Amino acid sequence: MAPSTSTPGKIQPPTYASIGVRPVINASGTYTVWSGSRMVDVAAQAMVEATNGYVRIAELMEGIGARLAEITGAEWGYITCSCAAAINEITAAAITGGDPEKVSRLPDTTGMRNEIIQEACLRSGYEACMNIAGGRVVTVETETDLRAAIGERTALVFIDGDAEGGSRITPERMIAVAREHGVPSFVDAAAQRLHVPNRYLEMGADAVAYSGGKCLRGPQASGLVIGNKGLLRAAFLNTSPHGGQGRGLKVGKEEAMALLGAVEAFLLGRDHDAEWEMWEGYLETVQAAVADLPSVKTEKEMPGIANVTPFLNISWDADALQRTPQQVYAELLDGEPRVLVSLRGGGIQVNPYMMEDGDAGIVAQKLHQAMSTPIPEEPEIPAAPPTVDISGDWLVKVQFVCGEGVQSLHIEQDGAQVQGSYRTQYSQGDLSGQVAGDQVTLHGRYQLTGTVDGGEMQGTANVGQEWPATWSAKREG
Repeated sequence: MAPSTSTPGKIQPPTYASIGVRPVINASGTYTVWSGSRMVDVAAQAMVEATNGYVRIAELMEGIGARLAEITGAEWGYITCSCAAAINEITAAAITGGDPEKVSRLPDTTGMRNEIIQEACLRSGYEACMNIAGGRVVTVETETDLRAAIGERTALVFIDGDAEGGSRITPERMIAVAREHGVPSFVDAAAQRLHVPNRYLEMGADAVAYSGGKCLRGPQASGLVIGNKGLLRAAFLNTSPHGGQGRGLKVGKEEAMALLGAVEAFLLGRDHDAEWEMWEGYLETVQAAVADLPSVKTEKEMPGIANVTPFLNISWDADALQRTPQQVYAELLDGEPRVLVSLRGGGIQVNPYMMEDGDAGIVAQKLHQAMSTPIPEEPEIPAAPPTVDISGDWLVKVQFVCGEGVQSLHIEQDGAQVQGSYRTQYSQGDLSGQVAGDQVTLHGRYQLTGTVDGGEMQGTANVGQEWPATWSAKREG
C-alpha cells in the first residue's frame, strides 16, 4: 500500500470506508461478532469529555461505584471491560478475597478455595474466564447435587441468568442454597435489561453482571457489575491498574465514564415504552413489505428474559419463491447497503433492537427484493467416481495461522463414502466423508478438503475461525 499523501497537520479521522470495511444495517441484534450496539449520545459525549483530563483510576472507580449504587439501589457498582471480564474478575475476587498475596499468585490456587459450581446443562465457553483466574468448575444437575457439591473448596456459585429458561435449578434456589452455606453467588445477566430494584439482588445474589454494549448501549468493550461492595472491590484488585492475571482486562477512563453515562440514560432518561412502540413500527413496515409474496407467513415473537425486544419471524415455501432462507440471507449481506438479519427456524428473523430511523424502509425494500427474485436452479453435476482408495491410517498435520496441530485418522472407504475415526491431542471422535476422483472431503474434528496423490493428501481446513488453515497427510505403515 502506498503511503498516505495527506498534508501534514490535516489528518482526517479514519472511517470504515477508508480501510475498506463495509458496515451493515443491523436487523439482527446485539451480537458481539457484529460489533454489539450503537452507543447512546450521552455515552459518546461522556467518552469524549473523559479523554480531556487525567484521574487516578482507583478514585474514578470509587466515584463511579458510589454513583452506580445511588441510581441502581445496589450496595456498590463496578465497571469492567466486558461481561466476560466480569466473570474472570468476580471469580478471582471470590478466590482471593482481596488478599494481595493470593492475588499475586493467581492462577495458581494451591491452598485456596477455587471451586466454581454451575449447572451442567448451562456450561459454555465462558468457563475459560473462570479457568484463567484459577477457578475449577464443578457441575451439578439438581438441587441435591448442589448441596452435596458445596464444601470447603467452594469459592463461588455461578448462575447463567440469560439461560434461565433452560435451567433445572432456578436462580432463586441456586442463590438460596449458596447463602445457606455462606458462599457468594454471581449471576451473568449479560443480555438482560437492568431493573431497579434488581431481581437477582433481591433474591440474595452477591453480584450481577450486564454487558455494557448490549441493551445499555454503552461502549462495546464494557461491562457493569452491581452488588456486594467488598466482593466488587476485591474484583477491582485483580485487574488494571494492578498487576496479576487480570491486568490485561483494562478499563480506560473513557469507557468507564461512557458506560456510567449509558446506565444513567437507561435508568433516568430513556423512554422504554416509546422505544418498544418504535420497534413495533419497524416490524410492521417490514411485515407489510413481504405480505404479498406467495406462501409467505409472518409471526411476531415476544422475547424471553434476555434480548428484550419483539421479533418478526418470516417463513415461506422455498419451492414457491425459488429462494431459500440461506440465499436470501446471503443476498442481503452482499447487497448495497448491506443488511444483516438472522436465520431462525427454517426462515428469516428480523430484530429491530439496533435499527435506526430510516433503516426499516431499507430493510423492507431489500428483503422484498431478495425474496421476490428467483434464482435459477443450477443443474446438478454428478460427482466423479473415486479414482483413489484412502483406506488405512494417516498422520495429519494442520497448519494454523501461527502454529501446527497433529491428528491421526483411521479411514475405511466403501466406494465414494468414507467413515472412520480421528484422534487429536485433546479429543477423539467419528470421521465421515466422500471421495470424488482424487478429491477428498473429510468431516472430523475439522472439515478437511483436498487432493490425494498416492500416499499423501493436502488441502485446506475449516477450523471454525476467520482464516482457513492448511493441512497435509501421509499414510502410515
